[in-house]
Amino acid sequence: MIKRITKVGNSQGIILDAALMELAHLKPGDDLNVEVHAGGTITLTPLRPRPSREEVSRVITKTMKDYAGTMKKLA
Repeated sequence: MIKRITKVGNSQGIILDAALMELAHLKPGDDLNVEVHAGGTITLTPLRPRPSREEVSRVITKTMKDYAGTMKKLA
């Protein structure tokens, strides 16, 4: 995909269209890590928060409770 750098106020920017935002699971306000590599390659990586151990444990416990009957049948 080819994008053009455009003037945005006193800066320059690249406009990401809705389809690209959807494919990358991005929304306005999301943070991106920007890396410039040798040769000038630029990588944009979304910063996604990781769930806490407590949240993961809670989801696992709820899933095991919700599907206890199914788990017994599968065992």
